[in-house]
Amino acid sequence: MSVLTAFGKLPTLNSATILLVGVNDILQQQLAEAILKEKQDFNINIHLTTSLPLPAERDHIRPRIDLIVFIINIQSKYSFKDIEASLIHVDANFFLGKVCFLAVGVGRMHQISVDMNAVLKLADRYCSPVLFCELECEKIRITTAQRLLRMLQICAGHMPGISALSFSSLMKSSMDDSSFMA
Repeated sequence: MSVLTAFGKLPTLNSATILLVGVNDILQQQLAEAILKEKQDFNINIHLTTSLPLPAERDHIRPRIDLIVFIINIQSKYSFKDIEASLIHVDANFFLGKVCFLAVGVGRMHQISVDMNAVLKLADRYCSPVLFCELECEKIRITTAQRLLRMLQICAGHMPGISALSFSSLMKSSMDDSSFMA
């Protein structure tokens, strides 16, 4: 069983890599395309997979992964269980600001199969932020892509003075504050 490590490789100059993990290939592909359409001053590498562990590395060709986004379709219990099973293949250092959960399918609340509290507890257990969105809506997909790009930029170290851990903590605390406002 191979574990994905956070700091096993050196960063690449003007480059960042994001790993999208989720069972819905179409939504992953659409999100990846939206990310690539955004204008950036660094190269973006996107890897897609349905689950972890990743296949064995051959000749160390896989780049360093700067951000992992676990996509949970809340309309599918299988999606949630698959993400839970994938988390054991991630080194604990990734959870220092380099992991994000993306809960999709929130626009159709009557079709939800996964309890929202389960998603929040999972994100809390792994000290990682969770974003709720509906990737089937183009405007929301573009906004989500922009948010993930900003996170990727920070996780890759391209934002001076901001670390992935401090940004993740800031996101978690702002989410906690907003839950008390409702």
